[in-house]
Order: sequence, then structure tokens, then C-alpha cells
Amino acid sequence: MLIDNARLYLCTDARRDRGDFAAFADAAFAGGVDVIQLRDKALEAAEELELLAVLRSAAERHGRLWSVNDRADIAAASGAPVLHLGQGDLPRPHARRIVGEGVGIGLSTHDPAQLAAARAEADLGYFCVGPVWATPTKPGRPGVGLDLVRRAAEADRADGAARPWFAIGGIDLTTVDEVVGAGARRIVVVRAITEADDPAEAARALRDRLAP
Repeated sequence: MLIDNARLYLCTDARRDRGDFAAFADAAFAGGVDVIQLRDKALEAAEELELLAVLRSAAERHGRLWSVNDRADIAAASGAPVLHLGQGDLPRPHARRIVGEGVGIGLSTHDPAQLAAARAEADLGYFCVGPVWATPTKPGRPGVGLDLVRRAAEADRADGAARPWFAIGGIDLTTVDEVVGAGARRIVVVRAITEADDPAEAARALRDRLAP
């Protein structure tokens, strides 16, 4: 699968409290998630690599993608197809040297200047826009609202750019229609699936609200 074809991107921690990481990944992919990113700052490198091997196995069974958060060295060691970076993480040229060609690099953007820079950066595979609404998964970062989503969509319409981007931050079944209405075709979610009693059904419900 290519990131260009992805619509539903999920970030999850290691699910230590439930002890069901493998089953959860399988259920999320089965429900329609296209990309799963393991994002858990508490993990030691060796433990993260073990969990990424589990995630890779699930992704390959379902023909989907998996992603590493922040760590280019972990992405290279695990053979990840996708690496996601924040604005303060390792600069992209350095990350590219570590992961090599063929790995899709994504970037978070939080304001119009960062959005414009991401659109102009040739080596990015995708970027994220948000957080649309404040979320406890990013404490202290205020929501940027729907205006940045609209700006990204308008820029696409203006120049016909095809680079994929995802709206992120506080998106669930109660808010997804608003971000889609603002022009987003792709979303990143966390709690909407990680806190669901039935992750597969939660993924299906969200995927049904996204444009094909």
C-alpha cells in the first residue's frame, strides 16, 4: 500500500494496561485503518523494536502500512515503511540519511507557515495539519481550529497538488464530519479507536465517513 492511498491513520501506545497490542492492531487493520503508528514515549528501544515486529506482521497480513514516531534510528532498525517527525525532531535531511530512500517521511504542521513549508518540501511523503482541537494526547498544545484545514484544502485546489495530508487532533465520530466538510480527505485518530470497546467497528464507522 502507498501512503497516497491511505485515508485513516491511527496512533496508539503499547497498550500495556490491556496487554492486547497484537490483537488490537489486527482488529484496527481489519476495520479499515490504513496506517498504524506506535507512539509511546515510555518504551525503551529494545521493547519498541519487539512491538514494531508485531505491528509489522499485522500490517503485512492486511496489506497496510505501519509507522515509527520520531526515531529515525528505530525506523531504520525495524524496516519501517513510514517515519513521522515533529517540528522539533531530527531535521529531515539527517533522517533521510539514516532511513535511506523508499521510506515515507511525514511531518506535523501547526500553523500557516509550517503548512506552506511542508507543501514546498520535496522529500516529504505526507504531512499532518493540527491539532484541530486540543487533545490530551498532546498536552499544552492548543487546537488550531478548522481554518488551517481549510487553508490546506484550498491550497490543493489552487495548484492541483497531490501530496497527501491528514487532519489530526480531537477527531472522532462526533467531529469527523466537520473536518471532512472543511476539506480533509484523510484523518489521524487516537482515542476514537484506542478507547473503543470494538476497535474494528470504530475503524469501520470512521472509514465510512471519509471520501473514497
